[in-house]
Amino acid sequence: MAKSPAQALRRILDSPGVHLGPSCFDALSAKLVERAGFDYCFTSGFSISAARLCMPDVGLISFGEMMDQGRQIIQAVSIPIIADGDNGYGNAMNVKRTIREAIRAGYAGIFLEDQVSPKACGHTRGRKVVPRDEAVMRIKAAIDARKESGSDIVIIARTDSRQAVSFDESLWRSQAFADVGADVLLIDALASREEMKAFCEIAPSVPKMANLLEGGGKTPILNPTELEEVGFKIAAYPLSLMGVSIRAMQNALISIKGGQIPSHGSIPTFEEIKEIVGFNSYYEEEKRYATKTDQVSSQNGVKNKSFNLRFFEDPNFHVLF
Repeated sequence: MAKSPAQALRRILDSPGVHLGPSCFDALSAKLVERAGFDYCFTSGFSISAARLCMPDVGLISFGEMMDQGRQIIQAVSIPIIADGDNGYGNAMNVKRTIREAIRAGYAGIFLEDQVSPKACGHTRGRKVVPRDEAVMRIKAAIDARKESGSDIVIIARTDSRQAVSFDESLWRSQAFADVGADVLLIDALASREEMKAFCEIAPSVPKMANLLEGGGKTPILNPTELEEVGFKIAAYPLSLMGVSIRAMQNALISIKGGQIPSHGSIPTFEEIKEIVGFNSYYEEEKRYATKTDQVSSQNGVKNKSFNLRFFEDPNFHVLF
């Protein structure tokens, strides 16, 4: 019997070592993550907001837009996908709907944060969090929605209180999230290796997630061995794919503006692109449904084309519009 996406993700969480997860933003980037051999993938609200709207991740992208993007991503791959659930899009009741829709979409997991609305992006200024009791009730509501749906979606409880309040507050909230049943814990914007280690020491039976913002985030970028030593189970790289995509497009545009195509090696061949997006798989599957008419049409393509040209060149042929 095939495992559900959530079961596949739970198997990863139960396996030894630390597991690295790039963050995708559309179906193509998710497919590339899968082809690269990763066992799972995150979605990045920052990158989806950038790719879909070219707007900052400050609560401008809607619940519906995020779910629509997620469904396209999930349909493109077979690996488990973890959703960026932002702050659940409101109070505890909104959180319950967010969880139900994430389950229907086919997500394996979802992380939820304790920010106010409108939210701010992680590692940026202006972050504010809801009171403790409301933050805990959001996670409880997510757990309840999962139970009511008969699902096993993985609930990742994230707190942004390290930056908004204090490190001690983020530890308190993480422990409280674990106490109500969160599957994985995340403190965003941890500022040192010492803080990362202290975080991993609370609620020792609950896996910890690291959010490693590339290119200037507040959290130290530890290598996989260091992450495992500190105590992390999964690690997200939220901006790598979006960042290199931006730089590659900028470089390509400079080349084209200068009258050249991008340099050899910086662009895949047409055959490689076709393979990535599924042309070859499509052609193979198409053969299963070929008819005799298709075969005759294929064999006589040149003859038919010649006939059609002579037909339209006939002076006695008229087309009425």
